[in-house]
Amino acid sequence: MSGMTGPLISVAELRAQLGDVTLLDVRYRTGGPPGREDFEAGHVPGAAYVDLDADLAAPPGRGGRHPLPPTDVFHAAMRRAGVSAGHPVVVYDDWQGRAASRCWWLLRHHGHDEVRVLDGGWAAWVAAGGDVETGGSRDREAGDLAGPPGRMTVVDALDAPGVAVLVDARAPERYRGETEPIDPVAGHVPGAVNVPTEANLDASGRFRSPRDLAEAYAAVGAGPDTDVAAYCGSGVTACHGVLAMEVAGIRAALYPGSWSDWVADPGRPVETG
Repeated sequence: MSGMTGPLISVAELRAQLGDVTLLDVRYRTGGPPGREDFEAGHVPGAAYVDLDADLAAPPGRGGRHPLPPTDVFHAAMRRAGVSAGHPVVVYDDWQGRAASRCWWLLRHHGHDEVRVLDGGWAAWVAAGGDVETGGSRDREAGDLAGPPGRMTVVDALDAPGVAVLVDARAPERYRGETEPIDPVAGHVPGAVNVPTEANLDASGRFRSPRDLAEAYAAVGAGPDTDVAAYCGSGVTACHGVLAMEVAGIRAALYPGSWSDWVADPGRPVETG
């Protein structure tokens, strides 16, 4: 997988390289139980399970519902999963890439350059007749990931209002403030534009083509030479937008605290509609 041409890998490519990559399974649903039981019921052979709440986020609190994990916690989780700096990694989930994108982003943020997300995830693997392994993670040699964070651009609540194109990746009704099932305040950061994660995907649940994604983000003013950042409810699915924009040739920053951090201060303005 050296010389990668993009952040995605197809099922066919993965099958051809299965023994040459470190596989991470990030089953997760917002508000649902961890995905370990689903993992044990069936996963891509050789994959290690990664718990988003425990391994890819700090506990809820200052910084929102899914703050970035402490560096030592993230390093330890990735080493347990066998991740090493010089060895390619493939990440997948059963949530159309939303959780896998968070792991992709964090690995990139910590200096790992060869990370790809399985396009279509677990559903695509099963549909293509891929082999399935059951039970817990195999014993594996510990990895050596040790890079410091800082490779990916982040913004915070002070920076976000000044970003030229601030993309809100939540569902349109949450962006407009018509409903808010999770956070205490409905609406969006003033001036933000809405590109929901579903808009990154085609009818099969795979990412749209680079051209289609570039057109979708250009429609809200985002392009390769634009100052762009993405946020969502808690900084997880916004990574899906960052990945989609990378497919389109756009380098976007992440607001990790996202809406859950923004509304933690009642003095911050909120826009609806």
